[in-house]
Amino acid sequence: MEPGGARNSLSQLRRGAVEYCVLALLRDGERYGFELVRKLSEVDGLVTSEGTIYPLLTRLRRDRLVTTFWRESETGPPRRYYQLTDGGREALAGFTVEWARFRDGVDGLLKDEEEQ
Repeated sequence: MEPGGARNSLSQLRRGAVEYCVLALLRDGERYGFELVRKLSEVDGLVTSEGTIYPLLTRLRRDRLVTTFWRESETGPPRRYYQLTDGGREALAGFTVEWARFRDGVDGLLKDEEEQ
């Protein structure tokens, strides 16, 4: 593997998982965009920014995995809130099953033979 290849692969893996992390954060109720950015940035190893999340939210809305609405804020301008749709719940449920299979498979390969 060439220099930086592993880092690039890990970056692509993170990018693919962020979409479902957003859906998981919306599973229990609506949130506004910056709140999602803040919650995601608290997760160790999950590097994310507003520049990543807002285009992702736009795509999730276009794909009808989330819906949005505006709500007045007590501390500033109105905020756009995001809420999971039934399609978003189905996508998250499917990913959860596949992620567990993927994670377990990779973990099994990464373990030393002595640990198995």
